[in-house]
Amino acid sequence: MLLLRQAVDQTGDIAHDLGVHEMFAVSGRLAYALMCLTLTLGVLTTTGWLNRLAGRQALRSGHLVVGTLTLGFAFSHVVALLFMRVEVYTAWEVFMPFNGGVKLQHTLGILAFEGMLAASIVVGVRRWLSYRQWLGIHRISYVAFGCGVVHAFFGALNSGSLSTLWLAGITLLVPTVTIALVRFVPSRALSSTGIYGDEP
Repeated sequence: MLLLRQAVDQTGDIAHDLGVHEMFAVSGRLAYALMCLTLTLGVLTTTGWLNRLAGRQALRSGHLVVGTLTLGFAFSHVVALLFMRVEVYTAWEVFMPFNGGVKLQHTLGILAFEGMLAASIVVGVRRWLSYRQWLGIHRISYVAFGCGVVHAFFGALNSGSLSTLWLAGITLLVPTVTIALVRFVPSRALSSTGIYGDEP
C-alpha cells in the first residue's frame, strides 16, 4: 500500500512538473519574442523613423506596454522554476547571478531579466536623473538583450527544441539586431545611403 501511494505521489509530481515546465517554456518563448519587439520599438521611438506613420507618443506608449509584458513573461518564466516539486533551484539561486549552484546559461537569463528590470525602473525615476545618467542606465537593456538571446539559444539547445524553434528565433532576431545596429550609425552615413533622410 505504501509503495502504491509513493508511486502515485511520484506520478503526481511528474505530471505537476510537466505542466509547470510547459508554462516555463511558453512564458520564456513569449518573453523572447516580446524582448525583440521591445528593443525594436525602443530604437524606432528614439530615432523617430516612424513618427510620421504612428506618432512619437504612440510609439513610446507601445514601447512601454510591450516592455512591461516582456518583464511579466520573463518573471513568470523565472518563477516557474520555484513551483516545481522536484526542486531545481532555490529562490536565492534563481534571483542571484554568478551563484555557484547555477549554470552559466541560467546566469545569463538572470542577468537579462535584472538588466531589463533596471532599465524599466530608471524610467520611473527619470525626473531625478540627468539625461546622460538615464540614457547610460537605460542602455543596459542592449546588454540584457544579448544575454537574453544567448540564454534562449542554449535553453532551446538543452531542451532539444532548437531544431523546431531556430527559424522563429532567427526571424525575430535578425530585424531586431539590424535596427539596433543601424541606430548607432551616424545620420550622415544613413542619409548618403538613402536609408534615412531629412524630413521635407
